[in-house]
Amino acid sequence: MSSDLSEKILEYVDQLGSVDTLDLAKHMQVDHQKVVGIVKSLQAAGDLITVEQQVSKRWELTDEGKTVVDKGSHEFLVYSAIPAEGIAQSAIMQAIPNARVGFSKAMSSGWITVTKNAGEPIVARKVDDIKDTVRDHLQLILAKSPDEVTDEQKQEYKKRKLLQEVVTKSFLLGKGKNFATSVEKPETELTQEMIASGSWKEKNFKPYNLDSLGISPERGHLHTLLKVRDQFRQIFLEMGFSEMPTNNFVESSFWNFDALFQPQQHPARDAHDTFFISEPKLSTKFPSDYLERVRRVHSEGGYGSQGYGYEWKIKEAQKNLLRTHTTAVSARMLYQLAQKEFHPAKYFSIDRVFRNETLDATHLAEFYQVEGLIVDHNLTLGDLIGTLYEFFKKLGISQLNFKPAYNPYTEPSMEIFCYHTGLHKWIEVGNSGVFRPEMLLPMGLPEDVNVIAWGLSLERPTMIKYGLNNIRDLVGPRVNIQMVHDNPICRLEK
Repeated sequence: MSSDLSEKILEYVDQLGSVDTLDLAKHMQVDHQKVVGIVKSLQAAGDLITVEQQVSKRWELTDEGKTVVDKGSHEFLVYSAIPAEGIAQSAIMQAIPNARVGFSKAMSSGWITVTKNAGEPIVARKVDDIKDTVRDHLQLILAKSPDEVTDEQKQEYKKRKLLQEVVTKSFLLGKGKNFATSVEKPETELTQEMIASGSWKEKNFKPYNLDSLGISPERGHLHTLLKVRDQFRQIFLEMGFSEMPTNNFVESSFWNFDALFQPQQHPARDAHDTFFISEPKLSTKFPSDYLERVRRVHSEGGYGSQGYGYEWKIKEAQKNLLRTHTTAVSARMLYQLAQKEFHPAKYFSIDRVFRNETLDATHLAEFYQVEGLIVDHNLTLGDLIGTLYEFFKKLGISQLNFKPAYNPYTEPSMEIFCYHTGLHKWIEVGNSGVFRPEMLLPMGLPEDVNVIAWGLSLERPTMIKYGLNNIRDLVGPRVNIQMVHDNPICRLEK
């Protein structure tokens, strides 16, 4: 059917020289869009026809405009409904359709007046005779004489929804360089037979569309969070760090709190802040000598510290929980390091931790913690600051500020702030400090060995990098899978 229509269109062009697609649709008694579709296929077949877009505009009456032509304008109806002695304004408003518009227009035209006495406002005629210009203009447009109405008046009637402008797009067709009254389907591929016989010389081949994007290959897509995690991991490896094993999401309170010199009455141990495990509820395997040294430094002090001065309880240390920070993993690694002949080390970890948080735009109950630490002789706060500058420089962040803070297991401690050029303000990106002797010396590390460490979330830098305002758009059921699909395989930064 479409082939027959294509040839009919070509015949019309051959006979008339040029023809509009609207006229073609009318002559062929088919929908105009169907004609346009066939014209586009003829264009793809080569230079058979020339195509020039035509745009025409015309004014048409709306249903409300047609009602005005039949019965009169709204202001005319309001004026006509007012008797010689006048009428109450409320009565005229109830009696006439669209009375509010008509009343306003009649008032602005000076046709009516309102008298406000002690009682209800009375509407009366102000002039004896009027001319319904709106109706006359719409009749002219209906009679195909729109030029007698000014553009300003047409726009006014358009605002009143009495008139609408209809834009019609069509195409003027003419004979092309390779015009013919029949369509030869072009060849789409060069075959071995065509080359052997030489017939390819006489064939009409379809031109290649070198601008076509082609079909995207099927592939997997990394979540934006995983991309940034891989970037953090690469930075740590470039700086000579070794990755710590972080596969134990369930920890005992001993490694999560007590080994870090965090007192048992600390608010973080409350069920409102931590997810405790009901089965298995307790852990029992701990290094006995190390356990005793931790107990002593908490309750009695030692290593130059007076401790916390409370009765340390093994039952509190045995409670299992979902780890609240990966610093528990750091404590295990430092203890293992202390059991051998000491050598300097650099460790890092990037994995999930769990807090009993109320979910909102910036908080989740489960999130990633990025942690780095360096163990060596006589490290100072200056070493920590210098390392942080180097670490964040690799992330593209050069403007850093530090603010004194408090942590149970670091002294001194610092919050890390960076300047966000997009938000034009300083934002907190992490925490840092030097591990306390009360944490390190019970493990068996030498007295002149210090540990500098820092930690930050993975989600906040990812949100900044990808312009996300709500963390729930990054993690959880609200994640836009299309966003993950559309992100590039690699991301080039200046």
